[in-house]
Amino acid sequence: MADHADSISAGTQVVSRVEVRGTNNSLVHPRGAVGVVTRTPAGEEKHFLVRFPDGFEFSLQREQMEVLKHFKARLGVAADVSRLTSTPARVGEQNGLTSAATPAGDFDLESLVIYRCVVGSRAYGLDHDESDTDRRGIYLAPAELQWSLFGAPEQFEDNATQSCYWELQKFLIMALKANPNILECLYSPMVEKVTPLGEELLALRQQFLSQMIFQTFNGYAMSQFKKIEQDIRNHGERIARSARRDKEGKNNQRGPGGQLRWKHAMHLLRLLLTGAATLREARMPVRVEAHRDRLLAVKRGELPWLEVDTWRKELHRDFERALAETKLPERPDYEAANRFLVKARRVSASPLADLICRTAHHPNIV
Repeated sequence: MADHADSISAGTQVVSRVEVRGTNNSLVHPRGAVGVVTRTPAGEEKHFLVRFPDGFEFSLQREQMEVLKHFKARLGVAADVSRLTSTPARVGEQNGLTSAATPAGDFDLESLVIYRCVVGSRAYGLDHDESDTDRRGIYLAPAELQWSLFGAPEQFEDNATQSCYWELQKFLIMALKANPNILECLYSPMVEKVTPLGEELLALRQQFLSQMIFQTFNGYAMSQFKKIEQDIRNHGERIARSARRDKEGKNNQRGPGGQLRWKHAMHLLRLLLTGAATLREARMPVRVEAHRDRLLAVKRGELPWLEVDTWRKELHRDFERALAETKLPERPDYEAANRFLVKARRVSASPLADLICRTAHHPNIV
């Protein structure tokens, strides 16, 4: 029975149709082992990253695996018959599932998500009709998985749906390090899902803001602009002229032939604007609509590099002034973050976990 391509998303449990082999072609898991998809293919890529219960990760192509629930449905009749004539061990053998590789229960990522928001151009106020909708979220691993010898996946990345989910502990650690992408999630104006635990996290979001923002935001932008300047020195004006015609790519600052990624330059400017404003306001204003026209002109390569460079130097100086004026503490509140994590772990271990974590929708949280 063939699976539909869209049935394979991050968090989907799958059954391997092939032997899973490791170093020196040694057998790690037999055919029929069950794992969970932690990353889906991007672009022309064809491989899914699958994590097995022992923590081993392996790349499988679409035809090398089957969705677990479809596998069970396909063999359901055979399983019912075998239960009348076989021991439990032989039932699993009949189904082709190895008991050592089968999780204790069905894994449903969506039911574990405590917070999800929209990020990227739509959250920044820089979108257009054809802009992607990028989603980020947090999931709370169930106690059985978290307590197990192999732990829970730190991240699920679904390139097909432009979404990424972090396990709560991983998210908190990155937030405490003032990771720009993580802090933006906590202040996104476009919240799609939030549970009571998610609401408690949002209530704590200011505790993650500190003067460390200057080092992470400003430091990253400065290092990336130095690389852009080096490219321009190496390639001269050709890089600036060709970049205006460059429409490809999302993440790299350089394109084919050394072409400068104006979109990357735009986001570096946006990062400087947002960081300085955060130091001044003690909150993160994710939307940058006041600078929309100028930022989009940079993205389209319509401004000469000299003008872009002058603007970014002004923003660096303004960032320094904001640091001198800020009322934010030197460090985030690690203790508050730890208390929240411990409480969340206790909630996940409670018999009332499903009730406590019941989903609520608050699309207007800002």
